[in-house]
Amino acid sequence: MEASKVQIHPVSSSEDIVTTAKLAAEIWKQHYTPIIGAAQVTYMLDKFQSIDVMTQQISEGYLYYLLRGNSQLGYLCIKEEEEQSLFISKIYLKANQRGNGYGKQMMEFAMKKALELNLSQLRLTVNKYNSKTIAAYERMGFIKKREVVFDIGNGYVMDDYEMVLKL
Repeated sequence: MEASKVQIHPVSSSEDIVTTAKLAAEIWKQHYTPIIGAAQVTYMLDKFQSIDVMTQQISEGYLYYLLRGNSQLGYLCIKEEEEQSLFISKIYLKANQRGNGYGKQMMEFAMKKALELNLSQLRLTVNKYNSKTIAAYERMGFIKKREVVFDIGNGYVMDDYEMVLKL
């Protein structure tokens, strides 16, 4: 499907949140299990990608969006931060949709939102061992700012790079 036939829609109903949570589970289990293992994926889905958590995040100012074509293809979550930054909390595509320009389309959408808010940079975190995604971000102009390790409980950590793109 052409990128022009794919649209980004705000997550604006409880049905959209359920759809996004199901999409998160599908994408995370497929993509992250080889990187961090099934147990941590299950834990993180419950802690960061559940219906209740997404509902809470939306009430705190996080903006979720679904990428739709003939079906749900991926999703994006952004939040305005202090220091003139738009945080890309989540940007995910189904495996069979990668390489079609959809990630770039979602990133351009985030850039447009940041510019509308007069923000000067995009910021995100990415697992240090997610090498293909890191390379894609670097091709878009992101630079590694620092290494960050977050204790997320239950004996797990997120071992990430913080990356930024100046606008």
